[in-house]
Amino acid sequence: MTFVLLYVLMAKVALPRIGSIFEGRSKPISDDLPEAQRFREKSDAANVAYQQSLADARARAQSIASTMRAQQAATAEKSNKELEDHLRAQLAAAEESIARTRQAAMTHTGEIAAETTAVIVERLIGISPTAEEIAEALREVFKRPEGSTDT
Repeated sequence: MTFVLLYVLMAKVALPRIGSIFEGRSKPISDDLPEAQRFREKSDAANVAYQQSLADARARAQSIASTMRAQQAATAEKSNKELEDHLRAQLAAAEESIARTRQAAMTHTGEIAAETTAVIVERLIGISPTAEEIAEALREVFKRPEGSTDT
């Protein structure tokens, strides 16, 4: 009997109230679903636009970075070339100076050898040789191959 009374009470009072509450809530939810779908579509479109903007920004950044690298490489190459040219000019000047110094030394070598020979011969044998004798002896020495000790 209590079960029947509870069943009738539920069927006549509680279930209709619960049904009307579900209906009342169902209507706004079903009305909100299309609006939620529109918001989702807008959100998806905004996300696509954002991703595209991000990709464009990355591409621009890579382009700028490539341009800057190329400019820096060109600047470095130009600086290296200028430095290389400057160093070549300094090397050429140094080589020219060495050649002049060597030539000057070589022109004086004969004179120095003649004077030294005259002093050595005079000290060794006590007789001062003539300039022709010294020149002849030096010519003989300079004609010999290097390392030869023939007398």
